[in-house]
Amino acid sequence: MTTTSTQTATSTTHPTGTAPRLDFAKSAPKVFRALIGFDAAAREGLDPTLVELIQIRASHLNRCAYCLQMHTSDARKAGEPEDRLHMVAVWREARHFFTEREQAALALTEAVTLVADGGVPDEVYAQAAAEFDEQELAHVLALILTINTWNRVALSTAKVAGTDERRR
Repeated sequence: MTTTSTQTATSTTHPTGTAPRLDFAKSAPKVFRALIGFDAAAREGLDPTLVELIQIRASHLNRCAYCLQMHTSDARKAGEPEDRLHMVAVWREARHFFTEREQAALALTEAVTLVADGGVPDEVYAQAAAEFDEQELAHVLALILTINTWNRVALSTAKVAGTDERRR
């Protein structure tokens, strides 16, 4: 016997006309709150600029327009110059825009985000470990994990770029 459930009260329609998707925050509120707590804990003690750079780079790699728009907007509001925002996607070719510490975090973000492509190389981890103490490194890793989770939530529920739901 097959059972189906309808999810109309908490569904939204993607602007491109795709099938309705659930509202994750309403459909799994405990999970959503736990993720918010994990995200907040991950950020503790990290430079807000570094936080946004990590989130922007992971969102590029995951092709999450919703999160990319949100975090570039947050970075601008925090005073991040446009030049650097434009260079995040090509940071290896524009290293002079970023500190050694930021470069280490961006490299680690790429390795963890693309972990299925070959793991986290020893040299990438060593570079990050040289730039961050153990507690900072743990928080950087946790932040990378949270943004990858947020990207997957946004992509799987068809969140629309420019509709930052934190502002509701």
